This record gives sequence, C-alpha cells and structure tokens, in this order.
Amino acid sequence: MLALLKSRAAAVHNTWRGLLAPGRRPAQVSGANYRDSLTRRNAATAQRALETGGTSWRAAVALSGPAVIASVAYIDPGNIATNLQAGAGYGYDLLWAVLLANVLAIFIQCLAAKLGIVTGSNLAELSAAYFSRPTVWAMWVCSELIAMATDLAEFLGAAIGFGLLLRAPLIVGMVITSGATFLILGLEHRGYRPLELVISGLVAVVAMSFGAEIFIAHPLWRATAYHMLLPQIPDKRAMILATAIVGATIMPHAIYVQSGLTQKRLVLHTSEQRRRMVRFSNREVISALGLAGMVNLAMLATAAAVFHDRAHNSLLGLEQAYQALQPMLGGAAAVIFILALIGSGLSSSVVGTMAGQIVMQGFVGFRIPMGLRRAITMMPAFVVGAVGINATHALIISQVVLSLGLPVPMISLLILTADKRVMGEFTATRTTYAITLGAVVLVLALNATLLLQTTGILIA
Repeated sequence: MLALLKSRAAAVHNTWRGLLAPGRRPAQVSGANYRDSLTRRNAATAQRALETGGTSWRAAVALSGPAVIASVAYIDPGNIATNLQAGAGYGYDLLWAVLLANVLAIFIQCLAAKLGIVTGSNLAELSAAYFSRPTVWAMWVCSELIAMATDLAEFLGAAIGFGLLLRAPLIVGMVITSGATFLILGLEHRGYRPLELVISGLVAVVAMSFGAEIFIAHPLWRATAYHMLLPQIPDKRAMILATAIVGATIMPHAIYVQSGLTQKRLVLHTSEQRRRMVRFSNREVISALGLAGMVNLAMLATAAAVFHDRAHNSLLGLEQAYQALQPMLGGAAAVIFILALIGSGLSSSVVGTMAGQIVMQGFVGFRIPMGLRRAITMMPAFVVGAVGINATHALIISQVVLSLGLPVPMISLLILTADKRVMGEFTATRTTYAITLGAVVLVLALNATLLLQTTGILIA
C-alpha cells in the first residue's frame, strides 16, 4: 500500500524538487559551486550523524531546522493579536487555552514530522493519493482558503510593525513588507540552509523580545500559574478568543509544512535510520514548540499585566498597544514590541508562502513561481489596508477561520498515520490514535460551540 501511495503521489507531481530538498541541481544555485555550499555541507554532516548515530552538538545543529521553521507559525502576528486581546479583555483567564493548544500542537507536529520521515511524502501528497478525487479537491480548496487567511495575518502584522517603526501609513508598511519577504524568499535558490538560518534568527528576535517584555511588565506569577491550569470561558467573546487562540496555535499550514520539511531532507536507507530521525525530530519539535509556547504565554501574561483593569481592556489594535506601552513601560518596551511584530510577520509570511507551495503541489500537482504565489496571497492584505478595515480585528477573524479549517489536515493525519499499509511498523499506537482523535474532537467541539453561539442557537 505504501509503495502504491508513493507511486501515486509521485505521479501527481513528478517534478517535485522544492526549496526543501537538499539535493538541488547545481544550475539552480547561484554563487559558489553547490558542492561547497552551506546546504550541501550541512546535509553531509547530518547524513553522517544519521548513519553513525552520532550525538555531538554538530550533529544536532545539522539535523535541526524543520521544527524551528514550523514553530514560526506558532508565534506569528495572529498569535500576538489574539493573545493581546485575550490578556487585555480577560486578564489571565485564557492562559489555559494557550497551554492546551500548545501541548496539542507539539503532539500533532511530531506526528506530521513522523509521516514525512517514514513515507518520504508529505501530508498533501499522501492525501491526494489516498482519498477520492472529489475529497482531494475539496481539501485543496479549503487549504488554499486557509493559506489566504494565514497570509493575511502574517503580512498585516509585519506591515503594522514597519508602519509604527517609521511612523508611516499602513500602505507604506505593506510595500516594505512585500519587498522584504521577496528578498528572503530569494534565498531558496541557495538551498534550504540559508533560508533556515535567516528564519531561525527572526524567531530568536521574537523570543527574546517577548522574554524581555514579560520581565519589564512584571505579571502576577501566581495568577499566571493558576489560570494556566483552570479552564474557564466567561462569555461569548471569550469563546471567540479561545477558538482564535487554538487556530493561531495549531495552525493548519504548519502541519503540511512539518511533513514537507522532513520528507526528503536526508536519504534514509533503513528502519533504524528512520527511527533515529523520528527520535531526533520529536526532540526538536518539543524544544522548538515548547519555546514557542512559552513565548505565547509571555504575550498573554504581558497583555494581562499591562492592559487589563487599567482602562485598556477595550484595546482593539496593535497600534494602540504600541502607543500605550511607551508611557506605561517606557520607550524600550515599545521598540521591543515593534521588533517582535516585524520579526514575527516576516518569518511567518515566508513560511506561509512555502506552505502554500507544498499544498498546491501536493494536492493537485501544480506549481507556480514562488514570487507569483507571494504576490497573489498578499492581495487580501492590500485590500484590507485600502478599504480601511481594522487590521487587528481582521487578524483575529483570520485566526478563527484557521480554527474552522484545522480539522481538515488533522483528520487526514489521523487516518494516514493509523493505516498500517501507509506507515508499516511505524503505525500509530492505540494511545497515539486516541490522543489524536481526542484533539480532533476538541477542535470540532470548540468550532461547533462558536458557530452555535454566533448564530444564536446557543446562548453564552
């Protein structure tokens, strides 16, 4: 069955190379000879470590990358907007939602990485080979709509950050953001490693920024710990924010990206090598997403400490947050906030474009130039800016859309990883299946509750 799925997936797009594969052709790489490139040297080190079972720091660094890239989806501007709103409006009450979503995200991302490592195909490719054609087309359309919602949040976040930094209109920030993302995406011609290093640097900027913010804000640590463990949803708006937090954390496109980043990174000859790669991947996912989870908790706790109960609990915009931070916490806190917003927006926008490419090529075997996809997906953000829609409100609604679309990749991941014909000896255990099924049911329940409340059928 696995061989059949692989052959069908290959037939869907037999020209798959992608910016993620280490063995790109020399003609595609500019600059120095590809044999001496950073990507080739890194791939060689990682391959040796995998074959020998090496555990040195060099091996760890060489093997790392996919989970760090996927973690960008968990600290994007959508997360910042939803955590800001949740903290400002409800204090520490919704910290539990951040923690729960992050724990589930770690589990789901580990499963997605395992799928790519074991099968050599990503989730979109296997879905195209496994499910019926009408189902595949429906999944693709849903995934493309999700990609547009994702890119709206990421692009707007960076644009707002540049606008605040330069004290310029939002449209100026959008132009700068589009130029910056095109430049970063241009690194894909040099292989996967330079792009990974740039994105990792931006992730570090975001993590350090919010790490600094939380110590400047001095949140109530006892209240923070208490509300991380006590689930509560005070009203309908809190329900919307809790759902948005889930959508902003367990992002659908991150699942596709994780399986795509691991699928052809190295040549795996034996089951033992696959086991080693899965073990390392699990450790990397736990580390990278654990850090992302702490950043999200810091975002919400900072917002709760600074804005809640200080006449700012009706805060609606990232711009207002920046303006309020300066008099309350000082100019340094405001500048740090801008840097985090820009780093978050740029890195997640690049990864979102990569995800869109994986989704389109995997489901329908069609590939368009990365620059063209970037241009198409940023159009909704320009419309939002031109029409004058509240950017932060658009960010939050986009995260709700992500939550509504999240069951699609989760259900397909559940089905594929539980099929012995697909995974062989790496088939999900009953415990893993039960946890994945529980995560799917939880997301569906949150979405159903939100829809029932929104339509007035269920009164909060």
